[in-house]
Amino acid sequence: MRLFALFGAVVVIGMSAAAGAATPSAEAMMPVRAFIDNFNKGDMKAAAAQTSSDGMFIIDEVNPFSWSGPKAFDTWSKALDDSDKAAGNTDAHLADGKPIHVEVSADRAYVVVPAVYTFKQKDVAMRETAQMALTLQNGKTGWLITGFAWAGTKAKPVVAAAAAK
Repeated sequence: MRLFALFGAVVVIGMSAAAGAATPSAEAMMPVRAFIDNFNKGDMKAAAAQTSSDGMFIIDEVNPFSWSGPKAFDTWSKALDDSDKAAGNTDAHLADGKPIHVEVSADRAYVVVPAVYTFKQKDVAMRETAQMALTLQNGKTGWLITGFAWAGTKAKPVVAAAAAK
């Protein structure tokens, strides 16, 4: 009887641990969420920590529109900052929604999330809707972003964006 009770306890503990474990899809989303959270805090160093130091690729609407290699994040970040300063953009915030598509295959993942980018352009509230497609790789330190592409509409003043719905 004690052996049966011990076996039952082991099974329950094992099932509890398995139930609490994150799925591969949820694990792949963790650096995506951390990237966005840190971007919103203005902590680009912490956002960069979610990306692969081996290099990545980025496609965005900021000139020159694509970056690749080990310095891709840093050069993209500088281009974005320079573009925002030139346009008078402030108060950037990126909100993502429930993932549209998460595909995990071994140590690679593909994620698509809806996104809304809001900011002020010369004190005018602006809104841009988009989708972000990201690729990730799971390595020694966990999942890291190896690339992302921003596919968005042209930003509109918030009043015009609300009227367009």
